[in-house]
Amino acid sequence: MPATEEVKAIEELMESQELIVSQLKKVIIGQEEVINQMLMVLFAGGHCLIEGVPGLAKTLMIKTLAEILNLQFGRIQFTPDLMPADIIGTDVLEEDRATGHRSIRFIQGPIFANILLADEINRTPPKTQAALLEAMQEHHVTAGGNQYKLTEPFFVLATQNPIEQEGTYPLPEAQLDRFMFKIVIDYPAEDEEVDIISATTGAEEPELESALSGEAIVALHQIVRRVPAADNVVQYAVKLARATRPKEKDVPEFVQRWVRWGAGPRAGQYLILGAKARAILKGRYNASIEDVKSVAPSVLRHRVLTNFHAEAEGIDPDTVVEQLIETVQEPSVGR
Repeated sequence: MPATEEVKAIEELMESQELIVSQLKKVIIGQEEVINQMLMVLFAGGHCLIEGVPGLAKTLMIKTLAEILNLQFGRIQFTPDLMPADIIGTDVLEEDRATGHRSIRFIQGPIFANILLADEINRTPPKTQAALLEAMQEHHVTAGGNQYKLTEPFFVLATQNPIEQEGTYPLPEAQLDRFMFKIVIDYPAEDEEVDIISATTGAEEPELESALSGEAIVALHQIVRRVPAADNVVQYAVKLARATRPKEKDVPEFVQRWVRWGAGPRAGQYLILGAKARAILKGRYNASIEDVKSVAPSVLRHRVLTNFHAEAEGIDPDTVVEQLIETVQEPSVGR
């Protein structure tokens, strides 16, 4: 059983989650699973890639979340002519008119925010995409030979459009691996779409309440990490990640047939962190194998590269992950 202070902190987290979700529902209709997964990533201290066609409120959802959490929000619209300095910032030469003294001053780019929306990240070349790599991993940037620390919490939410691939630059695997989850947003149900149209064509503007400070979110990152995961849960996460690699021994035949490259060790880390965050949001004090299974599609779908056999047979990474969840055996307790 967790310590009393941690139980209290988890209860406060759950109350905050309920408030965040209730406030988001004032603006966002439906998409409950997407919202829950975003909160798992936020509480675990990761980054998130969101894929969906235009018009599904991806940008609105992220902007509203930043407003509810009272965090500094930054947005970068990725375009083919965007340069790394447009993201990180740049050094400028300034002159004091009174003394004539010249000095170099660093002007911060939009990356200096708590929640950064990287909108349509696949519209910009790899050189500019890579400008996010150091920030996402190390939480600082380097410009002009100097390091500049980013304000915590630092949370990247990137969006990409699965259609209109002409003129886009697919994210390199090293960049994709920095995202804890890849969340896929689908079209709303018909009744939800009716509610969306009614709500967004009226004059009423919803009033939002604030929930959680930046300091509280940073503290939550440590609480999530302290949630226990039994040995068999960790073993299952490792077995699941290793089963995506076609060159491993005893992997399922369909992996050897359909997969060109599988997930690395970071996938196992994110399976466990995601499972811990989900357990807390469900009001439990330990992560289970069911939690791992629930977050597995979001953790693995962008880490499994399918080959031409899969493409010819209409098999996508989600299908591979789904079959792995059904195939990989759960380790027994105490083993």
